[in-house]
Amino acid sequence: MDILNIIDRLEALVTTSRLMPGTSSRLVDGDKLMEVVEQLRLAIPQDLRAAQEVIERKDNILSQAQIDAKRTKSQAEEEFRNRVDQSDVLATARRHAAELEEEAERKATRMTNQAATEAQRNRNEVDAYVLQSLRRLETEMTSILGTVRRGLDALNAPVAAA
Repeated sequence: MDILNIIDRLEALVTTSRLMPGTSSRLVDGDKLMEVVEQLRLAIPQDLRAAQEVIERKDNILSQAQIDAKRTKSQAEEEFRNRVDQSDVLATARRHAAELEEEAERKATRMTNQAATEAQRNRNEVDAYVLQSLRRLETEMTSILGTVRRGLDALNAPVAAA
């Protein structure tokens, strides 16, 4: 029986008891009063235990909620750190990729310039070789032409003298 019902019974016992004439005192049945008091004594520990259990359940729920909140906060912080780290890694990778691209462009430009210089040098060498070969050919042709003229002159001279 809960305490409030017992207190209601105690109140009913007092209010239904007879008044002493000329006083505010009442005549209460002692056995009934002691029975209600005994019920009150028995009920108080039960209600206190029930209240204690409610308090303990509340404390357990609060503890679990705090643990869950800490775990959720920790997970959120970890997720945040991971995303920041990923963002940093991505930014670093992009910077590195841009640097590699710039370096590749510089190397390509340098190689193109070197190839153009090498091609021009090769053209100059070929032109010099061809020029030298043509001059030698000219010299030889001039020599051959001189020989041919002298041969023609020699052949024409006896015919002219005759």
